Amino acid sequence: MFSSGYSNYRPELQVNVFESAAARRRFVVAVLVAIAAFGGLTMAVRTYAPFLTDATELREFVAGFGVVAPLVFVAIQALQVVVAPIPGQVTGLVSGYLFGAVLGTVYSMVGLTIGSTVAFWLSRRYGRSFVESVVSDDVMETFDAFVADAGLVGLFVVFLVPGPPDDAICFLAGLTDVDLWKLVVVAFVGRTPAYALVNVSGASLADENVVLGMLLLVGLAVASIWGLLNRERVLSLVGVR
Repeated sequence: MFSSGYSNYRPELQVNVFESAAARRRFVVAVLVAIAAFGGLTMAVRTYAPFLTDATELREFVAGFGVVAPLVFVAIQALQVVVAPIPGQVTGLVSGYLFGAVLGTVYSMVGLTIGSTVAFWLSRRYGRSFVESVVSDDVMETFDAFVADAGLVGLFVVFLVPGPPDDAICFLAGLTDVDLWKLVVVAFVGRTPAYALVNVSGASLADENVVLGMLLLVGLAVASIWGLLNRERVLSLVGVR
């Protein structure tokens, strides 16, 4: 399914996201700190900027911009895939908060699909040297051989389970000879469940259902940690490894 001529393929490389127990601990701590920081930010906003926590007022304010607000958000979501300064789940949380669970998910996935398509195309158009300039060395070393050997099923699993740097994997997948539309479909279908949940979480927080919103966020964080720690086991279940 993938070209055997994929350059620099290393079959001996194991798909191991964390090289040491210390790295795993650092990731878990980072996730917990991020959750705590978000909770603290939510409380600060509710205390000092209550306008931002009034879902009706805020959504009416956003709606006042007409089609511009969704278009701006879609553009930001697309850019974060290509430039990657903002985790996509963060913007997904924002879209759920601003536009509601359904429209937020739609806008998130439209932007994400546009950005993923651009990433696939750029890597295919400009080749490996371009990908090496935009993807970190650690990610290249970890996922390079995996992408070459995974096939569409393996890529679907990577996009489905939260955790791995799926935006960067878009660039790596673009180096293969798989039809562009197939890569786009796999990325879209695989990413939709997690983004739907994060948008529901954002909408729940906007509607002052903080318990549900935080439970969903914690659940996604746990799923991300589990997915990263058990990547090879998951792939073996679908016959990739």
